[in-house]
Amino acid sequence: MRVVAGEARGRRLVAPPGSDTRPTLDRVRESMFNSLVSLNAIDDARVLDLYAGSGALGIEALSRGAQSCVFVDHGRDARKAISTNLEATGYLGQATVVAQDALVWLRDVAKTASSEPQFDLVLIDPPYAAADELWTEVLDLVSRIAAGGVVVAESAREITLPTGWDARKEKRYGGTLVSVLQPPDSPESP
Repeated sequence: MRVVAGEARGRRLVAPPGSDTRPTLDRVRESMFNSLVSLNAIDDARVLDLYAGSGALGIEALSRGAQSCVFVDHGRDARKAISTNLEATGYLGQATVVAQDALVWLRDVAKTASSEPQFDLVLIDPPYAAADELWTEVLDLVSRIAAGGVVVAESAREITLPTGWDARKEKRYGGTLVSVLQPPDSPESP
């Protein structure tokens, strides 16, 4: 696994040991980020990488010109891999690594969210077995902190979008479905 493009292009990334993390393949990441570049969604963006795993998605965004990235993962091995990868790519100063379950973190952040979006680009890659209920809650909370931004969801199957969301692009890569989504411009009331 490596950084596909940008400033850190070619740098090798480590993945957490075990089968709990499923890193996004280089070719899938390349296609995903080429789509995001065409939408002008990366330059100077404030990025959120939920269920970050190795951090490869957020690091790819930083390499391509994102301003900052918050990486959220509850796994100790995942956070260690993220920190190792940030150090190897030189992005420690632009990153925050959060040691918390992504859904719990989102709930906390959404409670204190201001009316201004906190993130411009959100990358969501939960376990493929994630139930519809998880997706519904995650997307609802994301709409409160990234209204009007761009959201990329990686899943094994099509997900049902909440009211007001728009699927801008979808592409299947074998068993992986990548959806580029647009949340509503203004967050729903809690």
